[in-house]
Amino acid sequence: MILDGNKQGLLDAGELTAIEARMPAGISSQEVISLFQERGVKLSEATFRKYVQLGLLPTSRRVGRKGKHRGSRGVYTVSVVRRINLIKRLMDEGMTLEEIRDSFVSIQNDLERVGDAFTSLFGHIDERIASLEGVGQALRPIARELAATRKGARELLRRIEKIGSRLAVAGPASAGQE
Repeated sequence: MILDGNKQGLLDAGELTAIEARMPAGISSQEVISLFQERGVKLSEATFRKYVQLGLLPTSRRVGRKGKHRGSRGVYTVSVVRRINLIKRLMDEGMTLEEIRDSFVSIQNDLERVGDAFTSLFGHIDERIASLEGVGQALRPIARELAATRKGARELLRRIEKIGSRLAVAGPASAGQE
């Protein structure tokens, strides 16, 4: 259960995958904090908020609670568990929060937001197409173009992620060289 020989109680790849599979709808900040604290990893609500403010973690989305006047709660994608695990590991390796922020972590947050926006946009377009089903033949070219656009969007995100990974490997010291 130790990541890369780390003795701080961080999660290993299998545990991270299991958590993501168990909580596909998202996770609250309290659940994330409890998850790490149970393993002996220091993480407070204030630290969690600081990571969000620094752009190390994505912001939450509001999810309404069932029942009258129950309000809503902030839910994070389960990827925040993986990110905090990475942040803690990088800090153990001596990186500062500023260095981590300048690494690929902040690019990953932006990519996740863009990916979520694409998913939402394509969902709205799918709904519109479904509402026009009676049109039949006229929708086929639109559906083909949409499928190609979806594929292009996935490819774009994959390519940007690859560029970000290469920048992270290059490190902050080599960023100004060329």
